[in-house]
Amino acid sequence: MALTRFFTTSMILFSLLAIASASIGGYGPNPELEKPKPEYNKGYDKLLPTAMGVQGLIYCKSGHKTTPLPGAVARITCLAADEQGYEMAPFSFLSGPSDEKGYYFATLYPSQVEDNCKLTQCKAFLENSPLKTCNVPTDENTGINGAPVIPYGNLKAKKMQLYSVKPLFYTSQPEPVSNGY
Repeated sequence: MALTRFFTTSMILFSLLAIASASIGGYGPNPELEKPKPEYNKGYDKLLPTAMGVQGLIYCKSGHKTTPLPGAVARITCLAADEQGYEMAPFSFLSGPSDEKGYYFATLYPSQVEDNCKLTQCKAFLENSPLKTCNVPTDENTGINGAPVIPYGNLKAKKMQLYSVKPLFYTSQPEPVSNGY
C-alpha cells in the first residue's frame, strides 16, 4: 500500500514538473522577446518627429579680410538607417541662398524623409558660391570634409528642432599643396 501511494505521488509530481518545464520554453509557444534597439547619436534619437532646421554662416576669405558671402548655398548630408539600424543611402538637402550677412537656413520636414528612416551624423558642406572671384571652398571648420551639425535648441512656434554649424569659408585662390619636400 505504501508502495502504491509512493508510486502515485511520484507520477503526479513528475507530470507537474513536465508541464511546468514545457510552459517555460519547452514545447509551448515562445514568449515575445523584446529586440534590442541600436544606439544613435544624441539629438537624432527618434524618427524625424518634427521639422529640422540647420543654420550657419558662409564667408569669403581673401587674405586677412573676411566678408559675408550672399547667395552661397550649403548642403546638409546625413547618414540614414532603417528601424532595425541597417545603413541606407545618405540623405542630403540644400539650404536656401545665404542673405547679405552670409546667413543660411536649411529646412527638412518629416514628409521629405522616407518612412521609418533615422537620420544620424549630419554634416554641412560648402555647395555653391555665386561669386567667380570667391568660389574655392576651404576646409576651415571642415567645410569640404563636412562640418558637424550641432543641436542648438527648439523653435516651438514652428515645431522645429534647430541645429547650428560653425562658419564655412570660400576663398579666391586655392591653397598650395605641400608635397612634403
